[in-house]
Amino acid sequence: MRVGFGVLGPVVAWDADADGRAIALKGPRHRAVLARLIVARRRVVPVSRLIEDLWAEPPPGAVGAVRTFVAALRRALEPQRPPRTPARLLVTEGPGYALRADPDAVDAWRFEQDVSAAATLPPDGALPRLEEALSRWRGPAYAEFADEGWARGERSRLAELRLHAVERQAEARLALGRAAEAVPDLEAHLAEHPWREGAWRALALALYRTGRQGDALAVLRRARTLLVEQLGVDPGPELRRLETDILGQAPHLDPTATRGGAAAQVWADTTAAYDRTVASGARTRLESTAALLRDLSMTGGGGLLTARRQRVAAVAAAEELGDPELTARVIGAYDVPAIWTRLDDPQQAASIVAASERTLAALAADFGAGPGAPGQDAIRARLLATIAVESRGGRSERGRWAARQAEEIARRLDDPGLLAFALNGVFMQSFERAGLAPRRDATGAELIALAARHGLVAFEVLGHLIRLQARGALGDFAAADRHAAAAERLGERHERPLVGVFTAWYRALRLAATGRADEAAVEAAYRDAAARLDGAGMPGLERGLLPLALLCLRVERGRPAPTDADLDWGPYAPWARPLVLLAQDRRAEAAAALRTVPEPPRDLLLEALWCLTGRAAIAVGDQETIARTHAALAPAAAELAGAGSGLLTVGPVSRHLADLTEALR
Repeated sequence: MRVGFGVLGPVVAWDADADGRAIALKGPRHRAVLARLIVARRRVVPVSRLIEDLWAEPPPGAVGAVRTFVAALRRALEPQRPPRTPARLLVTEGPGYALRADPDAVDAWRFEQDVSAAATLPPDGALPRLEEALSRWRGPAYAEFADEGWARGERSRLAELRLHAVERQAEARLALGRAAEAVPDLEAHLAEHPWREGAWRALALALYRTGRQGDALAVLRRARTLLVEQLGVDPGPELRRLETDILGQAPHLDPTATRGGAAAQVWADTTAAYDRTVASGARTRLESTAALLRDLSMTGGGGLLTARRQRVAAVAAAEELGDPELTARVIGAYDVPAIWTRLDDPQQAASIVAASERTLAALAADFGAGPGAPGQDAIRARLLATIAVESRGGRSERGRWAARQAEEIARRLDDPGLLAFALNGVFMQSFERAGLAPRRDATGAELIALAARHGLVAFEVLGHLIRLQARGALGDFAAADRHAAAAERLGERHERPLVGVFTAWYRALRLAATGRADEAAVEAAYRDAAARLDGAGMPGLERGLLPLALLCLRVERGRPAPTDADLDWGPYAPWARPLVLLAQDRRAEAAAALRTVPEPPRDLLLEALWCLTGRAAIAVGDQETIARTHAALAPAAAELAGAGSGLLTVGPVSRHLADLTEALR
């Protein structure tokens, strides 16, 4: 179990392998011990020091109490650790204890890493890192230990770093011509920290660049008043100079004319006009925001992460207004093509599905139970398609039903954009059993033809990626190559950077599947492809994928699983563990682990995970699992296991079926 820790707010811990499930930390003393060890940053804290920090007047049994707290924490943080084996996370060392958390396991540590990295990047690279860093804060650092001396210095340091990050974020937005975005955060920032002269300067400049010269001058006057009255100091030279420049409308204050050319100027002028003329509480802002988030999501990286996060916020804001038609339009505007079947954020997806279901129910109450007008049907179809896409990988019939209904409505209405989105839902719900690559190939072909006729570029890319996967599953690499090249051409022409991530993985898969390269060359190709996932904004694709690809490569070539202790198997750990144990000659443990392996999720890796299960079952002689695996894989006998993902393969399913059949005799 990988454990994450949060101290940017109340102290918490969670199971990173179970979609962030909270870990119960018992009472305040337990959390205090954990927090104190996190403050020590992997260094040993002597028991005597822990006692001094926990109690103003230590009780007689303080040493025993600390040991009890540590023992309870160990049980919570490493619940599967066998009895009498040393702890790996909360360790005993010398006279005390240390928390040996990974460098990225603590939100405060990751926050610092992101802020430090952003300082070395240009604005377009720094902004997503800073946005991601600031999103980790849930409240004041070490919130419940504000009065503890051992936490005071760390709280102050992190708070100051956060202030710096907020201001650096505003500077990056200004540098990128996104002044309007900087204004709300800076106003909130200065309401709490009015002594920050750099923030006053950034706010005044942001207001000026959005066409609000009077507001910019008013901000500078307010800054002067606050600094004089509260601190007894005059504004520094930079603030004074900015006021003079604004009064004189100095050309250097508006750099968009030289940076980015005419396109940047049009963007700056339009967004400034929108900000001036559309009231901040207007409902049209929500719809405009939803449309912008759709485009932002396709930029990848920080743009995709921000779009997903703000999408949930936009839907919640729409629901607060109590207008189900508006909510439906906000939800439906985010018709972003989806190719990967494992969710990046299951909680966010569940919240979108729940909001879609609530909105469908509210619309039914408003429109009545009978069929509505075409406009109402189109709204309903977009909600159903959203449910289908966001329910990917699940076992519920609701997602498949929603996909069928959305497709039926879209065909009846003859709406190309709606049909493309509905077909995306159909694709996401086409994994109820193994061997459905031909069906997905047909869906991809229809998407390409439909999108090409009607200029739906994003869905044309999706169609090519779907066919790349399906033809790969069927071993038709010549056709898969053509679709990879077509997707890349569209991606380059229309600035879709994520396309290259998928095609890089496809080429590594192709190298593995054709057997024309040795294992070292294929492994290098997989590692290069994995490097492209870093910062791509798709954690549901990134985590555990490289170890899984290397495992499949070894299994396909008849070699034992990799056993490196530091491999992060992510969500694939249950299927990898029996094979890893077998590679370590721990057959009995492998057999026990195999009995706990769940059925694979209904997604692009369905056949690959079944094959891994089957290999382990053959090795330990588990006849029941062998028979179950054979039945599950039989419909995919003509496919390459896993190649339908466009990412990896365990070789021909037929070969695995032959071995399973032999093992059943």
